[in-house]
Amino acid sequence: MGVSLPHFPPLWREGLAGVEAAALFRSSVWRGGGVPDGEGRPVLLIPGFMAGDGSMSTMTRWLRENGYRPHRAGIRANVGCSEEYLARLEVRLEELADITGHRVAIIGQSRGGVFARVLGARRPDLVSGIVTLGAPTVRQLSAHPFVLAQVLVVGALGTGKVPGMFRVSCLRGACCKRFRADLAGPFPDEVGYTALYSKTDGVVDWHACLDPAANQVEVRASHLGMGLNAEVYAEVGNALGSFADDDGEFWAEAA
Repeated sequence: MGVSLPHFPPLWREGLAGVEAAALFRSSVWRGGGVPDGEGRPVLLIPGFMAGDGSMSTMTRWLRENGYRPHRAGIRANVGCSEEYLARLEVRLEELADITGHRVAIIGQSRGGVFARVLGARRPDLVSGIVTLGAPTVRQLSAHPFVLAQVLVVGALGTGKVPGMFRVSCLRGACCKRFRADLAGPFPDEVGYTALYSKTDGVVDWHACLDPAANQVEVRASHLGMGLNAEVYAEVGNALGSFADDDGEFWAEAA
């Protein structure tokens, strides 16, 4: 009888993120080639684990130059309690929808994509669609052991009352019970959902990104490079364009 070994993503590939960025800046997609104009529609960007809003700055610039109105999540370092973050992000969504008069598209990288999935499930009235970038929405902790060690360190610090960090109990306890249920639950048909995954992801097991509710799209990228990769940007542009079309139908039916 064979023994099933744990999956170890190729962490060394993360060193290629700089190469991906250089290729992005030389690509036609960076200059807007083939990207539908955003027509001022709002996009909320949510960073990954241990990252802050600044990690999405390149994509923010690209979105703005292609006619979208990108907005930060207000996260300095994504290490807090999931349910507490969701409460803040839901308020942010309400503000953006009220200001712009549109449902909001969400782009979430890694843990940020997990949050996007829950926000879309909870507030289909506010979310036109989500794009997840290497997000382990199926199994949150299916990642490289080095990353899991960081998760445990953050959890230990949070349990020790360090402000702004999630506690070990957040992973399995009552405080995030609703979050886990919404993450595993059904996803509304009226909200678009594109999940980008890469078999060369060096941090997250790509199998954990294959949410059955999503339009699953394979790209060739490192995990960190998801925010700096020309192929990813092209797919993000396609997804946002489809969300805009569907959003028009949503409001027409609601009228």
